[in-house]
Amino acid sequence: MLKQVFLFTVIIFLLTQSKMTLAQDELAKRKSHFNLEKGIALQGYDPVSYFDGKPTKGNTSIKHTHKGVAYYFVNQANADKFKSNPDKYEPAYGGWCAYAMGAKGEKVSIDPETYKITNGKLFLFYNKFFNNTLKEWNKDEINLGKKADENWSKIF
Repeated sequence: MLKQVFLFTVIIFLLTQSKMTLAQDELAKRKSHFNLEKGIALQGYDPVSYFDGKPTKGNTSIKHTHKGVAYYFVNQANADKFKSNPDKYEPAYGGWCAYAMGAKGEKVSIDPETYKITNGKLFLFYNKFFNNTLKEWNKDEINLGKKADENWSKIF
């Protein structure tokens, strides 16, 4: 009987350790593949504010970390909205330029105020030096979206 209890304890321990390792691997993967500046997503913009139609820099004192990725929020209400449904508010493709992900499968930085919400998902775009990739995205959104999904699944 003592041998069975010991064996059961060892099995539970090993299962727990493997789950912890998988969770740590996921956190590390998100941190290495998401678009972060000093560990913060969206260049400090509040992800919920995009869905209110006005992207706004978050307050550094109102911070929430979801699966290893940190976000700032304008107010506690927005932080609570995010916490209740983070998948709704996290940007597509880890916060990288949606157009570049679709056109070339590349992780390209974004202008946090150049964005589009389609089917409830936040897409961000590069917009510098007279190159607003949102305009190109809009010309072929369906095909670029499919390619971006495929390319992101290879990366993440």
